[in-house]
Amino acid sequence: MAEIILVRHGQANSHATDEQSYDRLSDLGREQATWLGAHLRDTNPHFDRVVTGTLTRQTDTAHAMGYEITARDPRLNELSYFSLAMALEAQHGIPAPRDATEFATHLPQVIDHWSRGTLADVPETFDAFSARVTSLIGDICEGSGRILLVTSGGVIGMAMRQVLDLRNGGMALMMLQIMNSSLHRLEYVHDRLMLGGFNATPHLDLPDRAHARTFV
Repeated sequence: MAEIILVRHGQANSHATDEQSYDRLSDLGREQATWLGAHLRDTNPHFDRVVTGTLTRQTDTAHAMGYEITARDPRLNELSYFSLAMALEAQHGIPAPRDATEFATHLPQVIDHWSRGTLADVPETFDAFSARVTSLIGDICEGSGRILLVTSGGVIGMAMRQVLDLRNGGMALMMLQIMNSSLHRLEYVHDRLMLGGFNATPHLDLPDRAHARTFV
């Protein structure tokens, strides 16, 4: 049996307008990760492997949680949202969002155009993104143990699409709900991948941490 614990990185630079400047934790994001690490130490701290993507916000989240990284796998890297947003505006006249409300409408539009192949000259096709996430999960399921994957919302959304057999619109809606530093659990048992938990934030449930429940 393989148990996969997916963690979305802590809050990043939410005011960024490009991939590079987004790729760093905010002070709150680092604190979210520290709280999550403390929660895991108090409950079930052991992982047979700790794997992150190669992005700074992912590796820094794992370190802030107090874990040594076993491996860095680029298949855990996030989709290129800013590049996709620029392509959507240039090719279809749909402007980038200016706030969280507009983002909630914009992200499903991005996923829709990207999945239908109507965005040209983007860093990665939707099918390639799907294939790399699916291959990573498949590789882990061939083994056993408890594996921590520190990644990003798009990767977690794609994993949910796989395990729940979602349509792409459903995947986009799930992505909108994935909070920073949230926990998600998949289990591979009886030759089947099953969902054990989605979007848990027990480390943020205290009243004085309500401000730390962030999506962007």
